Amino acid sequence: MTGGRAGGRGPGWRDDRVWQAGFLVGSAIGAAATVLGRRAEKVARRGLVDWQAAERVAVARLRSAPGALTAAELRASEASYAAAMERIVPRLSAALGTELPGVVERSAVVDRAGWVHANVATFAQLIGQLETELLDQVVPTGGGLAKATMALANRWVTTRQLGFLLGFMGSKVLGQYDLALLSAEATPGKLLFVEENIRQTARALDVPLEPFRTWIALHETTHAFEFEAHPWLRPYLAERLERQLRLFGKEASGLGREALKSLGRAISGDGPGVEHWMEALMNDEQRTLFRETQAVMSLLEGFSDYVMDEVGKDLVPGVERISAKFHERRHAKKSPFERAVMRLTGLDVKMEQYAKGEAFVSAIAAAGGSAALNRLWDGPETLPRHGEIDDPAAWIRRVGGTDAA
Repeated sequence: MTGGRAGGRGPGWRDDRVWQAGFLVGSAIGAAATVLGRRAEKVARRGLVDWQAAERVAVARLRSAPGALTAAELRASEASYAAAMERIVPRLSAALGTELPGVVERSAVVDRAGWVHANVATFAQLIGQLETELLDQVVPTGGGLAKATMALANRWVTTRQLGFLLGFMGSKVLGQYDLALLSAEATPGKLLFVEENIRQTARALDVPLEPFRTWIALHETTHAFEFEAHPWLRPYLAERLERQLRLFGKEASGLGREALKSLGRAISGDGPGVEHWMEALMNDEQRTLFRETQAVMSLLEGFSDYVMDEVGKDLVPGVERISAKFHERRHAKKSPFERAVMRLTGLDVKMEQYAKGEAFVSAIAAAGGSAALNRLWDGPETLPRHGEIDDPAAWIRRVGGTDAA
């Protein structure tokens, strides 16, 4: 058999050729996989999210929302907001004891898609803070085609999740003080009024549109006061947010299984034993930063709610009825779908901030008047701490708010 294999083309010859061909094909596939892996890795490392696609997903979802307006209709409403702002700014400046130069000119009326476009940049800036660290974990250099493919699949899913979130929020938001919190340049923010949602909400509440516009504009202008009259506030919040993002980026690789458990509890409505399901994913330092930030955000929202009602008494016809109906709608029972989305996205925390913050600010005003309210903004040391939002008397004991009155 040996002589036959050497001198003729028997089965052994065919086996050798098959092995050679297989080796060549395998080598070619390996080389192609390496090239594809490098290319896929390069594409995957372009970012965790395809932001243009996320914006398209959000805007597509919003097309079915009721009350869409044309560009001409949006432009026609600008005069109403300009007139409202001309009345609001001097009244608010007098009530809060500070000037707000230029805020009237820094406002815009937008549709829902315009709000999404403005906030895509904000979301991209936030995720950009931890993107490099996460990409190093998800797509390590030389990780190959499998890891790159998984990263691309994750980007596809994340892009659509964020598009869904932006679409959901874009159908709810009425106004916004748009501030680039993490920007290196401390430029003033811009007021955005989402006219489609404002009109729909006024119609749902059965309240007149013009006073409702003024009432919403008063709330957002108060946010401008909070940041622009107190230049220490922006870097204070930015520093905490940056620390939180850095810590999250370092520990993200170990979150997978626990994150899924916490998300499951959030969807079902079962608490994880801490104040919010997101805290279950945090270490002690992250949890401290989160709670400090939540206390400040409660103050910001509560203070604006308090001011919009107090200053609104002289500015907004029927403000008591508008406020009562708005708060009734805010606290109305949500559908199971809405409750799940709000828990998953943290919007339930936002609702708590409004309620707790307004109760806190009202209690401070009742105890110490305008002087005590001013003390809230003296600096980081007079901000409410975790636990004080629920116990205004504790803040008064620590800061001495009534003594200033």
